[in-house]
Amino acid sequence: MQRLIALSAIVLSMIQGTGLCHADGPRPEHGLHYTSPATVWDEAMPLGNGLLGALVWGDGKPLRISLDRTDLWDLRPVPEYESPDYSYKTMRQWVKEGRIRDLHRLYDDPYGNPGPTKIPAGRIELTFGQEAVFKDASLDLAKANAEMRLGDGIVARVFVHAAEPLGVIRVATSKPLAVTLMAPPFAGKITEEAGANKISAGDLATLRYAAPVEQRGQTWAGYLQKGWGGFSFAVALVWRQSDSGWLGVWSIATSKESNDPLATARARCEKAVEQGFEALTAEHERWWASYWDRTAISVPNAVIERQWYLETYKFGSAARANTPPITLQGPWTADDMKIPPWKGDYHHDLNTQLSYWPAYSGNRLEGAEGYVRWLWDTRENARDWTKRFFDLPGLNVPMTADLEQNQIGGWHQYTHSATTAAWLAHHFWLHGRYSMDRQFIAERAYPWFKDAAVFLEAVTAEKGSDGKRTLPLSSSPEINDNRLDAWFPSITNYDLALIRWTFERTAELADLLGEEQQSRRWRKALAEMPDLAIDVDGRKLLVAKDYPLRASHRHFSHLMAIHPLGMIRWENGPAEQAIIKASLADLDRLGTKQWCGYSFSWLANLAARARDGEKAEQALEIFSRAFCLRNGFHCNGDQTDKGYSDFRYRPFTLEGNFAAAAGLQEMLLQSYSGTIRVFPAVPASWRDASFKGLRAEGAFIVSAERKSGSVQSIEIMAEVGGTLRLENPFGDRYVVTGVEASDVKTQGADLLVDMQPGQKVTFIRG
Repeated sequence: MQRLIALSAIVLSMIQGTGLCHADGPRPEHGLHYTSPATVWDEAMPLGNGLLGALVWGDGKPLRISLDRTDLWDLRPVPEYESPDYSYKTMRQWVKEGRIRDLHRLYDDPYGNPGPTKIPAGRIELTFGQEAVFKDASLDLAKANAEMRLGDGIVARVFVHAAEPLGVIRVATSKPLAVTLMAPPFAGKITEEAGANKISAGDLATLRYAAPVEQRGQTWAGYLQKGWGGFSFAVALVWRQSDSGWLGVWSIATSKESNDPLATARARCEKAVEQGFEALTAEHERWWASYWDRTAISVPNAVIERQWYLETYKFGSAARANTPPITLQGPWTADDMKIPPWKGDYHHDLNTQLSYWPAYSGNRLEGAEGYVRWLWDTRENARDWTKRFFDLPGLNVPMTADLEQNQIGGWHQYTHSATTAAWLAHHFWLHGRYSMDRQFIAERAYPWFKDAAVFLEAVTAEKGSDGKRTLPLSSSPEINDNRLDAWFPSITNYDLALIRWTFERTAELADLLGEEQQSRRWRKALAEMPDLAIDVDGRKLLVAKDYPLRASHRHFSHLMAIHPLGMIRWENGPAEQAIIKASLADLDRLGTKQWCGYSFSWLANLAARARDGEKAEQALEIFSRAFCLRNGFHCNGDQTDKGYSDFRYRPFTLEGNFAAAAGLQEMLLQSYSGTIRVFPAVPASWRDASFKGLRAEGAFIVSAERKSGSVQSIEIMAEVGGTLRLENPFGDRYVVTGVEASDVKTQGADLLVDMQPGQKVTFIRG
């Protein structure tokens, strides 16, 4: 018989006073500490507030601050996509005829055009005297500021204001310094042919903008830069010098918010300078204190713990509810006089999706809100593209897109995938499940799902000889690159998992909202789809029917059904466990030679779902040590000589970073199956671990502590109420507070509690 003891208020107070979770916020060792200067932009210390971003680097001769704003874009259309041949019908015909050069010419090659592309904002350079020799630099995660210490007692502190469109620079020196505000070289000399390599589309000058209009006074400088199609932006820097030091404030404004962007930016800066450094700092630090107070983790692997804090910091710097979502580089566009790597765009084959994985269990829904809001606000452009290219009803989304969700091209197999809107629907699902916001589910999630399902129903209308629906053109990112055989003769597991999952989830939402006819429609479509392709002997998931993964590859898209979709679950017993184990063993067999950094991050999530804490830990440690630059940026290629990957290239992208944070969270807390599980996939060596304020599906906020190899305490707060289902890690020896003992029910290995909004329940090992 299980023992449930309701503690008295006095005893409860004693327990709460000691703290049920020893995890705290970021410590100094979690931040960045440089004893040698960053001499390249991608090793800089990152700052941001979702709208503005800055990179702090250099040695003081000069101190460089690279500037960015996330809605600075060249949005010129792609002329090739106005061709009458630009259509799904033509693509199908040319694939059938094997016209690969024509396919590349019309669908792939336009990605080499200079635009559309994300564009940088410029740079501030501060130059000090000869005595200002670099000593060290640091990034304080708790306060979100970068500090550089130089000889002659000079200390420069830089932050991007957490709540205002401002950047702040404070230099402790009474001596004069040289201030330079530099516009990007849009009107510079072209030194290479546009499209000369796949990572960059060439010099910024290939965009062919006019030179900026510069203005300068005694205590301010600024410029107005005209871009494509009447768009313009302005950067202003205003400063004050006193005996105690130099204060500078910068801002960026655009023609979309003001008829006079330079005046707008300058006015913001002047107001802030009058406000003063202390007041600006106090408001900024209050925001970050609140941010860090929400969640914390403590694990015995210092490398992984530190990386999680770096990622959580970067997420707070890059994702907000009311700013554009995270691109490949987020608010840190390249400062190398080139068009950004891969145009700094939105890649929906995994990059944007992985960037938001940590938002949900990490209890950062406001950051994820910015993503789904943007998807919703731009859906009409995507819907128009769906009609124009596919000539079908419903909604699909281009896999590579600009700020307004317009197609910008790339390998045609993936940029014109039929299942991108379904991939993105997953985030509407997660947002709904983790928030339990009924209005969001009814007015945003379900309409998105229904529109995506309408399109999938139409695009799979043709049936094969087995009577099952087919997808005329099916691929799996980025298997066989952009060769003709990247199109598979049968539907891939990547496409199939997304289609089956979308039909099933749409039916569930229809049931929830009382639309019985719609539910029947989508369950019928689901029944008409083929089953996932599974190797009969090895039980592993295949890329497609009769096509196993044949070599090491960076994408794990054929495993979507395991993670993130959760269609194949460890909790469902031996048969599905065998599929999971065999599929992961296949990755081990093929090796990591063709993996990028994000592959290791994704593997950590997969391993956590397989309850393999050792594999998850190893993947995260390799990611942190071999695939991150010294500022924590995920740099795609292996930066060591340990043979983890044959890729060596450098440009950073953020999806690997954020997927790594999600991987650690999956090790600590899982709820995707409807049951909350704490520490479900931690290594046996993690005898002590804790977390505070993580979020579970159902809108439950969870804190837990593990000591000496056993779960000691779990505290759960019901944000909106409902039935809590918790896997019992205590056996029959625990005490419970916050509810009556009789309110705790058992069902198999789970504890069930009906909770009211705001109610807390605490379980403590007895």
